[in-house]
Amino acid sequence: MQHKMKSYQKLTREDFMKFFRDNEKLNELSVDDRIEIFRTILIGSSDLTKDLLNEILGDYSVDNLEVIERTNG
Repeated sequence: MQHKMKSYQKLTREDFMKFFRDNEKLNELSVDDRIEIFRTILIGSSDLTKDLLNEILGDYSVDNLEVIERTNG
């Protein structure tokens, strides 16, 4: 899949957030598109916290998983 750099350069933060908050536009994305965004949007490992993961599990009503935080590495 090739992306047109010219189109990409025109996408502002405001445009991205407007798209992201528009359910009709989001429905144009495939499941694979959504998974790619979900897996790559955070900057680094410090963004992944127990609280965030628990919130995500709650948002998706996932009751069969539990996040356990290891404090020693």
